[in-house]
Amino acid sequence: MASLKREIAQQKPFSSSEEEAVLNLLRTADHFEREIQLRTRAFGVTSTQYNVLRILRGAGDEGLTCSSIGERMITAEPDITRLLGRLRALKLIRQRRDRQDRRVVRTQISEAGLELLRKMDPEIQKRPKELLAHLSGAETAEMIRLLEKARHSEDDAQPLSCEGRGRKEG
Repeated sequence: MASLKREIAQQKPFSSSEEEAVLNLLRTADHFEREIQLRTRAFGVTSTQYNVLRILRGAGDEGLTCSSIGERMITAEPDITRLLGRLRALKLIRQRRDRQDRRVVRTQISEAGLELLRKMDPEIQKRPKELLAHLSGAETAEMIRLLEKARHSEDDAQPLSCEGRGRKEG
């Protein structure tokens, strides 16, 4: 099995096992992200856009506010408004003002977005199984447990706002 030190051609030892673990995690996450990105790009969207479409599909007819989308995303997106603008230009989402509070904009997935997901899902959903096929079910479950434990060791990070400045939408 290749070690991270060899992969990144590092001569010196890591400063700690924690540093090595975090760098391994980042390297692995990047590898998986690139693999998923290759699949989503074939459909004309990024993995982040695919994630937003899945979130909106799950939200149903009510749709979600920009900040609610941001809270549910797998990876933080510094400018959700721009991301939604690109999806709107592709006609994969629609947006409307809330009837009770005109300041609030609700985003919903369009029929074109749902159709794209119907085409993408089988292809995208099989890739994680392929990427982790060499792990046993018990190893996969242990990896999930350890990743969740590591991620929740500190206070949850503040989600980025729709303005990209760290403020939450009101």
